[in-house]
Amino acid sequence: MRRLFIIRKDLHLHPGKLAAMVGHCAECYWMNLLTNGEVRDNEIDTPNADNSIPAKKVSVEIPKEIWDGYINDIFTKTICEAKNLNHLMKVVEVANGLGLVEGTDYGFIDDVCKTDLTPEFTDENGVGRCRVGIWFKPLPDDVSHTLSRKYQLYKD
Repeated sequence: MRRLFIIRKDLHLHPGKLAAMVGHCAECYWMNLLTNGEVRDNEIDTPNADNSIPAKKVSVEIPKEIWDGYINDIFTKTICEAKNLNHLMKVVEVANGLGLVEGTDYGFIDDVCKTDLTPEFTDENGVGRCRVGIWFKPLPDDVSHTLSRKYQLYKD
């Protein structure tokens, strides 16, 4: 089981920016689980003795195959490169054909273009963005290989 990330090569990301984008990709799946998890009522906004607010308690369901094959394994990750936006978006057709669901099984990483990148589109809030990559949840190796078949490993 592995996490697959596909990042656009044509953006010529600096190493630090590339690392940040892959970090965002890595966090997205887990953040989706947490934000869609069931928040427990008890203690959410009850201050501690020092007047600080305790952490929220969230109940998250992690599929057994992800628990056994990823969390309790070696956290294998593969980072592939897409030549450009069109090449990047072709994996979406493959993902959908495999029955993967956007926002649950995969998602997009869009930069808000505050530093290196130039906006390519405007989101629903009027913020200029650039589509940098796609993240996938932990997937069986054969599924990951099917998705990444037309992409090579990201190289400098």
